[in-house]
Amino acid sequence: MSQPELDFATTVFTKEYIDVADRREAIVRGGRHLFDRLPAAFDGVRQIGVIGWGPQGSAQAQNLRDSLGAAVRVTVGLRAGSASRPSARAAGFTEADGTLGEMFQVIASSELVVLLISDAAQASTYDEVFAALKPGTTLGLSHGFLLGHLTEEGRSFPADVDVIAVCPKGMGASVRALYVQGAEVNGAGINASFAVHQDVTGRATDRALGWSVALGAPYTFQTTLRSEYLSDISGERAILLGAVHGIVESLYRRYREHGMTAAEAFLRSAESVTGPISKTISKHGIDGVYRKLDADGKEVFAKAYSVAYPVGLELVHEIYDEVVVGNEVRSVVAAGARLARFPMGEIGRSGMWQVGQQVRADRVDGGIPLDPFTAGVFCGVMMAQIDALIEAGHPYSEIVNESVIEAVDSLNPYMHARGVAYMVDNCSVTARLGARKWAPRFDYALTQQAYPAADGDQSVDTTPFKGFEDHVIHDVLRVCGQLRPSVDLFVE
Repeated sequence: MSQPELDFATTVFTKEYIDVADRREAIVRGGRHLFDRLPAAFDGVRQIGVIGWGPQGSAQAQNLRDSLGAAVRVTVGLRAGSASRPSARAAGFTEADGTLGEMFQVIASSELVVLLISDAAQASTYDEVFAALKPGTTLGLSHGFLLGHLTEEGRSFPADVDVIAVCPKGMGASVRALYVQGAEVNGAGINASFAVHQDVTGRATDRALGWSVALGAPYTFQTTLRSEYLSDISGERAILLGAVHGIVESLYRRYREHGMTAAEAFLRSAESVTGPISKTISKHGIDGVYRKLDADGKEVFAKAYSVAYPVGLELVHEIYDEVVVGNEVRSVVAAGARLARFPMGEIGRSGMWQVGQQVRADRVDGGIPLDPFTAGVFCGVMMAQIDALIEAGHPYSEIVNESVIEAVDSLNPYMHARGVAYMVDNCSVTARLGARKWAPRFDYALTQQAYPAADGDQSVDTTPFKGFEDHVIHDVLRVCGQLRPSVDLFVE
């Protein structure tokens, strides 16, 4: 995929450019001081219909309502008989005031429809959704999955509606939690990408940017709907979820085989990744992890990085290819019917994750080691994903958000608080399917190829590490890091 030529015009918000390595990208900074511009951004929109009450639906509906106040009504649309109605009512959306209704009625009565039902549900109901849209409506998505499915079906979006996307680079709980924290620290929130796929009204860009600002995004960057779903689906199967799951399970077994206790092995695998390694990357970049180590630690890091990076690069390329040709999209659609008979089981009852529950219960601040071998493996796979997305031509902002920022500022803090297994068992169906499919591939490849090379008698070829310290992504991440809110995600 060639690098898209991206730029946009807005009459409501202030566009600025950031220089990221050899590229220039246009962005919009967010903040609550911009909320008074939202009525102009949503000119002509009397009602925003948020369809679905999953993690993103519940978070986005509440953020939009709280940001817009009385300027635009935000109404939640749920299928008839939905079990989510009590939860939506508890959050203040009610049938009595017209802010909670039946899904297709809400679609038909809204000028902006934010479709946040599951990917499989979108694939099975899109004909009815499209039929309910009024001409001139703006259809909003937070993931490009539906475009991928329509492409597979030889179909397209209705020609008489806008199609936009605003894609928060974090889980729904983070989108809501950081927005709430933004009441105390202006600008706290989750970064988001936006895309304009169709603009029949001439208002699509400002509506997309208004949506992102209303969600609390500290900065909004541009992408395309296709680029978004290729990077997003690939990322959640790799370093955002699937790979980190496979990495920590493989490392835990390796450390146990080297004679560590179960608790120590968990500390140096899962706890080290979701704790000090992620926190260091969040504040100081990927290269900050390496700089933090002493001389011996740097040597161990370089060895681990060198054996993990090739494994990660090969697997991420395979994942990306599977997304491009449609196999991953088709597998999610197929699972939609299969899961009624064969629901996904939980992974958190295995021995490692039971140990993890006790380790987290006994956790002492400052007691988690930044293990250099674990850091080298994790950073090696993370950099492999970055290089694969660079090679595919994605925008730098998208690459660092999908490969780094979403991991260390949203997902990993939740894994640190609740456990990696909890995340794998409680994220979106698409992500859960991807993690279960690809985590074993990372686990086996690292166990069978990387660790024997690191632990063998022969010296490790550190050629893969030679490009690490001077890699372009470090400067890109520093520029994007300056746009980061000054708060860390608080997980209750």
